[in-house]
Amino acid sequence: MSDLTLTPKLVVHSADRAIDFYASVLGARTVDRYAMGDTVVFAQLALPGGGGLQLKDVDETDPAPPEGGGGVVLDLVVPDPDAVMTLALEHGAQAVFPVADQPYGSRQGRFRDPFGHQWIVGTPIAMTGEEVQAALDAWTRHT
Repeated sequence: MSDLTLTPKLVVHSADRAIDFYASVLGARTVDRYAMGDTVVFAQLALPGGGGLQLKDVDETDPAPPEGGGGVVLDLVVPDPDAVMTLALEHGAQAVFPVADQPYGSRQGRFRDPFGHQWIVGTPIAMTGEEVQAALDAWTRHT
């Protein structure tokens, strides 16, 4: 399975609005978009650093996430999480928690996009696994 790839497919209300949101906030570029009438059945977006995501409108087979988001959180590693968070909030996202320096060596925050999907935006973790665990253990003792 050396050729295995993973591309999240996000089910949303108003895929065209979502395409605009992800273009404005993440710099995503539409590669393909197919519709049946006014319903987007498939859209492929490319992200500037590589990878991508797919979108489709809600239908009887594929529901949107419940109010407050579902069980999947998308994690973006970006050079400037503060800038991405600011853009997301300007385009209708809600902060779940603000961008802040984390004890495990990353600067991260989380937002819920206008379509119910949650995103972590943060810098790379610059610690070893052992250092991360030690930082989390210390944080637990102080909270």
